[in-house]
Amino acid sequence: MKSVYEKEFLESHLEKLYFDDYTIGEKFVSPARTITEADIVTFASLTGDWHPLHTDAEYAKSTPFGERIAHGMLTLAIGAALMFRLGEHVHLPKSFIAFYGMDSVRFYNPVKIGDTIHCEVEITALDVKDETRGVIAAFYKIQNQRNEDVVVFTARALAGRKPQEQS
Repeated sequence: MKSVYEKEFLESHLEKLYFDDYTIGEKFVSPARTITEADIVTFASLTGDWHPLHTDAEYAKSTPFGERIAHGMLTLAIGAALMFRLGEHVHLPKSFIAFYGMDSVRFYNPVKIGDTIHCEVEITALDVKDETRGVIAAFYKIQNQRNEDVVVFTARALAGRKPQEQS
């Protein structure tokens, strides 16, 4: 028997070419990934964010979390990128032009070393810009292994539209 995630993955694993290939309410669910100590150290090295909440086990014991937690932006980046495991052009079409923006980012729960996250995306709006471009708005929900929301946000992507037939 297939898990809910495997079933939804198989149902949504269709590559898209254009903005016009999406529908409001369409959903995608990524495979999962476990956050490791190496992820946290690598992220701290790349960004220079060595806050002891993330990198000092003794300090972190004295915080409300009781242990080190992943950087919020690390969780957001890894969680959102899990969508690419569905295929290069599933949650973003082949005609993708640019990242258009992000709204209402909220960090609801900490991600600890050893937590496993996945991402669920729902298309919430399709805004036509002109005859050649449109903006795809999607609600991202990154959850842990207990299906608790850890990060949620809305992202927008600028994409090409299907070419119009020549008369």
